[in-house]
Amino acid sequence: MNKYLILCVDDEREVLDSVLNDLRALEEYFVIEAAESVDEAKEVLADAVADHMPLALILCDHIMPGETGIDFLIELKHQEESSNARKVLLTGQAGLEETVQAVNNASLDYYIAKPWNGDQLKQIVIDQLTTFVIDNESEAELMAWMQILDTNRIMEALSHRRLSLSDI
Repeated sequence: MNKYLILCVDDEREVLDSVLNDLRALEEYFVIEAAESVDEAKEVLADAVADHMPLALILCDHIMPGETGIDFLIELKHQEESSNARKVLLTGQAGLEETVQAVNNASLDYYIAKPWNGDQLKQIVIDQLTTFVIDNESEAELMAWMQILDTNRIMEALSHRRLSLSDI
């Protein structure tokens, strides 16, 4: 099973700690890193690229010192190493215009408003990670993810792939 990175970016340490706590059950299967700024997140990503560890999912706040979360997500969309990553905006301050920009230009996959429910956050992350592995893993590798992610969706994807092969 491939090792993937989940990156959480927020300038408030308490928020990061809460997100990390909500995702604790996934630590056995994913490398989960926290960054308190976009600059720090870029360093984490550079290390991950050097270690050949793909970014599977990024949870990012919008309003931060320096570069905004939406600008960072747009940047990630255009980088080969991160273009396939699932992008989740976790914020309480993005207005409609910023959210539309994120959807249209950053290929935003999900928007979560602060404050959030921990169980709901974990389920959204599992759903997004399931989409990521379905899109990026081979049939044999997908089977290993069934015990961790959404088993039904993975089974459907495997079935669909097999049916597609039989049509050839």
